[in-house]
Amino acid sequence: MKRTHDGETRRIVVISTGGTIASRWQGTGYAADASGSDVLATAPLPEGVAVEVVDLFNVNSSRMTAAHQLALLRTVHETFADPGVDGIVITHGTDTLEETAFLLDLHHTDARPVVLTGAQRPFGTGDGDGPGNLYDALQVASTVRDLGVLVVFDGRVHAARGTVKYRTLAADAFSDPTAERLGRVGFSRVDIERQPERPAPLPLPAAARTAEPGATGAAPLPRVDIVTHHSDGDPFLLNAAVAAGARGIVLVATGAGNATPEIAAAVADAVARGVLVAVTTRVPSGPLAEIYTGGGAVDLVAAGAVLTGTLRAAQARIALLATLLSEEGGTGARATALLRRLLDGPVRAEPALATGGSRSAVAARA
Repeated sequence: MKRTHDGETRRIVVISTGGTIASRWQGTGYAADASGSDVLATAPLPEGVAVEVVDLFNVNSSRMTAAHQLALLRTVHETFADPGVDGIVITHGTDTLEETAFLLDLHHTDARPVVLTGAQRPFGTGDGDGPGNLYDALQVASTVRDLGVLVVFDGRVHAARGTVKYRTLAADAFSDPTAERLGRVGFSRVDIERQPERPAPLPLPAAARTAEPGATGAAPLPRVDIVTHHSDGDPFLLNAAVAAGARGIVLVATGAGNATPEIAAAVADAVARGVLVAVTTRVPSGPLAEIYTGGGAVDLVAAGAVLTGTLRAAQARIALLATLLSEEGGTGARATALLRRLLDGPVRAEPALATGGSRSAVAARA
């Protein structure tokens, strides 16, 4: 991992996509409508940082679509085609930030950083957290390299992989429930405490070259659904997803990846139809494991499903989408092998059982 200490001005591109950080009162509630330049004007710039703004789109992130995310992915790659750009900061709503960050990270091949940030309190409020988060994101983007896509929020630096929105309203909204934070930022100093684990990145998919949010007549993107198991759960919704044309399904199971014999049979039928099925859990933290039969993970894997390791539903869905869009994935066994590669990560102990210390590195601008 490399860190900059040369004192040169760093050129950072801020890509604005909306979210709470750009939201103003609309009479009945807040909605994104502030431009990237308006948002940037609320935050001081770190010393030695020059910023350019790209207004890509302006939406509440609960309205984010795969077409939005692919257009953003294309814009990131186009921005890095300029060797004079040192890093990218993306302002984004918090509702789906974890999905966008993971999709970008799966396709991020550059040593230069992409940093996503946002806010929990709206634009222009006296106690708004957006300006501080944006300042920190610019500081990180101008400092680190070789860390992939990052999420910077409330003074914390998180790897894209595994990071989820963990608190609905609190300022420290993001966390990886199964891993320690990647680092922290504050007082013009960035401390990186560990190296993120990332699979080999994918090339830009063909769909990203043409994706336009809201465009009519565009080729439909693969449908990937999420179905949650619960007491009294049956295969109805999983079968409905298959009938609706889903090419990928995330089954949110209980415990370490368990459902029922009936659901396992429905998974086998879906896989036989060419549908990719990934199994995650509704439990916040910890890896999945093949322990139980009787519809448990043992049977789900035997039916052709792939366990998601420590990834939860939203990011597991992105892994399925990336697999389906990749020319490398193809169909059948090739697609399953690629999905396993994107999902596979080191099986980490629960935080309470983790041992050993973290390595610390200081990345402060000279």
